[in-house]
Amino acid sequence: MAKNQRADAKNPNNPAQKAAVDNKANQLNPNNKATKSGKGKK
Repeated sequence: MAKNQRADAKNPNNPAQKAAVDNKANQLNPNNKATKSGKGKK
């Protein structure tokens, strides 16, 4: 039986999917320390 990669990627109980969602949220969050560090400093 073939492994269903899409089902794994979209499964909210999958740790890899949670990590990807958390990473995207952190990148979009303007209050995130890491996001601020390199932007707009002159």
